Amino acid sequence: MKYLSFCEAVIIKVGVPMHSEHHGAEAHHEHEEPFYRSIRGILTTTNHANIGVMYIAVALINLLLAGISAFFIRMQLAGVGVVDPGRYLAVVTLHGTLMIFFVVMPFFAGIGNYLIPKMVGAPDLYWPKINALGFWMFASSSILIWLTLLDAGNLQIGWTGYAPLSVRLPGFSVDLWALSLFLAGISSILGAVNFFLTVMRLRNPSLKISRLPLFVWSFLGAQLIILYALPPFGMVLAMIFLERNLGLPFFDPKYGGDAILYQHIFWFMGHPEVYVLVLPAMGLVSEILPRMARRPIYGYKAIAVSSIMIVSMSFFVWAHHMFTIGLGLLVLTPFMIATMAVAIPSGIKVFNWIATLYNSRIWLRTPMLYVLGFLAFFIIGGITGVFFPVIPVNIPYQDTYFVLGHFHYVVNAIFMAIAAALFYYFPHMTGKMYSETLGRLSAILYTIGGAITYTAMLSLGYLGMPRRYYQPPPIPGMEFYLSLIHI
Repeated sequence: MKYLSFCEAVIIKVGVPMHSEHHGAEAHHEHEEPFYRSIRGILTTTNHANIGVMYIAVALINLLLAGISAFFIRMQLAGVGVVDPGRYLAVVTLHGTLMIFFVVMPFFAGIGNYLIPKMVGAPDLYWPKINALGFWMFASSSILIWLTLLDAGNLQIGWTGYAPLSVRLPGFSVDLWALSLFLAGISSILGAVNFFLTVMRLRNPSLKISRLPLFVWSFLGAQLIILYALPPFGMVLAMIFLERNLGLPFFDPKYGGDAILYQHIFWFMGHPEVYVLVLPAMGLVSEILPRMARRPIYGYKAIAVSSIMIVSMSFFVWAHHMFTIGLGLLVLTPFMIATMAVAIPSGIKVFNWIATLYNSRIWLRTPMLYVLGFLAFFIIGGITGVFFPVIPVNIPYQDTYFVLGHFHYVVNAIFMAIAAALFYYFPHMTGKMYSETLGRLSAILYTIGGAITYTAMLSLGYLGMPRRYYQPPPIPGMEFYLSLIHI
């Protein structure tokens, strides 16, 4: 009875307002045979909830492959020779690319597909067929990125794909890498337009913009970034493909190109992309935390406005990734100031979440454990990120494990928000209850393992260990922290 009451409470207080004109259609749909029981159902469904489930399923498959690649990286650094140097860098490339573009982004596309129409009282997304097209484009791009394994020895470019290396390497793996990301980007852009039209044109008339659920505010902010950041990235991917196959001199200095131009265009997308990942996670935390704390969210307007602040400020910080390439202090100073300032809206969210928890009756179920883990990891990731705008500090930390530790703390927080959402909405999505004991155990182990691993990365970076090394350099005092990562 205890689990049943929790399941009922989640379904009732799931954060999905069900308006009467759509409730009957939803209930009718729930009694139909599940779409995944037949190939025809999978291939032809245009229902937003079904497509959301399929996005999540493909993201889980990609997560398995990305996790295996991370395991190979750790084994190699532990001294177990699992891959040769060339393929090791290909594994590093695949791990980063998959985790960012083929795991986290489709996870949120799936959660957005499932929740957004329900939260705004819409029967489906504005263009259901284009929504389905976007999913199948993403599934096809996943297959393309997996096919790079057939020529893995030539995929030594990192997830950033820096030129001129990415235009000089032989083989077809870099071409497949660029094509897969290009196709995934088109899928994301189609989805972003669809989500915007759904909220603006199909939401229930009684739901005003000023009272949108906080997840909708954050999710739409991420879609706005996608609309502005991914088209330039698609352009730079096309330029790589054309330079590799037609010899057009865009980025290779040997033929009159400019490698720094690639960095500018890439990071114009690359840093806002971080907020494409973290904004929906923040929105999920803003929905789950007050319900598990059993009190209203503190500072609704401040949290909503801070999402818009993050979106607008995210496009003015890209060059902090380029402090070591010689742009000049006059150019770098505005980016240094903007990078410091972009921490303010994130801090607003954190203070409001903590204020919501103050003097509340916290329900320590699995989703709440993951939410609390998100807060801890996000705060540490944010604090370590504030080091990098300081140019004298950034220069020695550039391309060290300190950057890796900071980034993984943030990404681990994002994964904890995803896990919190999957556990929280599981009863609503399936009508069944998960094992609370196993759920709590997973949250505890995930938190402990992540804290040990990523704190060791920060410590290694402080000692000066470089990134992407096939074998760790002999730096005094490094052995202990390497052993922690390899546990």
